[in-house]
Amino acid sequence: MRHLRTADREGVPLAMEEATEKIAGLQAAIERVIKGKPEAVRLALVTLLAGGHLLVEDVPGVGKTTLAQSLAQSLDCTFQRIQFTSDLLPSDVIGLSVYNEHAGSFEFKPGPIFANVVLADEINRTTPKTQSALLEAMAEGHITVEGTTYRLRAPFMVLATQNPIEHHGTYPLPESQVDRFMLRLRIGYPSVEVEKEILRDREHGDPLADLTPVMSGEDVLDLQRNVAAVSVDDALVDYLMRIVAATRDSEMLDLGVSPRGTLALFRAAQSLALTEGRDYCLPDDIKRLILPVFAHRLVVNSRFSSSLHRRSEEAEAVLREIMKTVSVPL
Repeated sequence: MRHLRTADREGVPLAMEEATEKIAGLQAAIERVIKGKPEAVRLALVTLLAGGHLLVEDVPGVGKTTLAQSLAQSLDCTFQRIQFTSDLLPSDVIGLSVYNEHAGSFEFKPGPIFANVVLADEINRTTPKTQSALLEAMAEGHITVEGTTYRLRAPFMVLATQNPIEHHGTYPLPESQVDRFMLRLRIGYPSVEVEKEILRDREHGDPLADLTPVMSGEDVLDLQRNVAAVSVDDALVDYLMRIVAATRDSEMLDLGVSPRGTLALFRAAQSLALTEGRDYCLPDDIKRLILPVFAHRLVVNSRFSSSLHRRSEEAEAVLREIMKTVSVPL
């Protein structure tokens, strides 16, 4: 197997005080650009520190791409933006082999997927064939071209934006693609007061242009080790599994939560606990993350769905009902 980088450095989790300070600094940096959306920023950080990938779905113009750029510019890591269009090819994402006349052989030219943070902008505007170019990278941290495997740099995060499915020129993401995103979040419109503040902030320039890195890639890897060390009580694991089982047994759903989804919520809960300065999880961590981690993975049965365009909302409604039936550990 060929590698484009050396193995990740050995490391140990940071002290809790240092970890909390670094996370707070990163959140503050992003919030200098993303005003009035602390929960969206927190969930983006949860995804990063849990080693997952993030899907931001919302109408145009509410800051989806700006959130991705703010996160990337706050990290001293490599960043690539891929603008997904209907004519984008898989090789435009992962790279291709080019014949070198001087060497008399083919050489692999890496594509933009070989970065620490990859912004897949408007991912649902390209065809399923090109979307599938991300599957191996997101699940396994490497890509394979013509029988040769190339490992991606760590940390590695795909941050994708998409417009709602009812918008013109969009392709629905296949279940296998959606399931690889740890979280899906919506940003929503800002309040009147926040939007006024945004206007004033941009009178004399874009605050994104002044954003500088506050955390290195090595810091991210260290914090990911902290996340893995967060304690999760057996009672919380049982609570999580009862919710998962209920999604698989529900007659309202054709597709319940996958084992990948179960792992995603477990690790996201650990990450959320760390961002709040704890080395242990609480039931509220699970409850707070159920919708952003599970809802996009569910497929609502057509008998209980009034519209294809509303299935996302209907999946959230089913989850809320399930949560009411599952007892929370004390």
